Amino acid sequence: MARTSKKAALAAAALVLEAAAKSAVEVKTETALPRILEVVDREEQLVDAEIEAQIALPHSVVKPSYKIKYKARAIAAGLKGKAAKRSCGDWLSRQMADLVLTSKAKLNVEALEAVCEANGLTDIQERWPNRNTGWEGRLRMTACLVLRKIVADNGYLSLPDGEQLEAPEDFCRLNATR
Repeated sequence: MARTSKKAALAAAALVLEAAAKSAVEVKTETALPRILEVVDREEQLVDAEIEAQIALPHSVVKPSYKIKYKARAIAAGLKGKAAKRSCGDWLSRQMADLVLTSKAKLNVEALEAVCEANGLTDIQERWPNRNTGWEGRLRMTACLVLRKIVADNGYLSLPDGEQLEAPEDFCRLNATR
């Protein structure tokens, strides 16, 4: 299988998204990866096109096989939107998406810092200072991986306002420090 350059993959992704924005019909993307979703509404068409374009991007921190699994889990759970299709879909990832992502699925760094600090994880930007392309996603992913153990061990997710969300028992069992 020939490797695609990042520039070529981004150009292809831009063309897919441009076609989706202009077209009133269902968007069909051509990738070597299986199409998982029959698209129902316009917003989901755009999300689906963007996710498929991201799956095809080379040199991503997240392997394409995981991206496909994430998308399939979101569909199986009936979750819509880009954030649901780009995460593992467990209880914590859904809570964190609600707490730290904007309506356009962009990271609100201040909100992430506040949730982390409420759970005893401080100075996340100093701890993980990499600001290369994709840094917001890596920051959220890394912070959530550390929070996963903290929340599982405590049995709850602390919010910045002092409220605590009880973590499901199965989440705690699977993610607790051993």
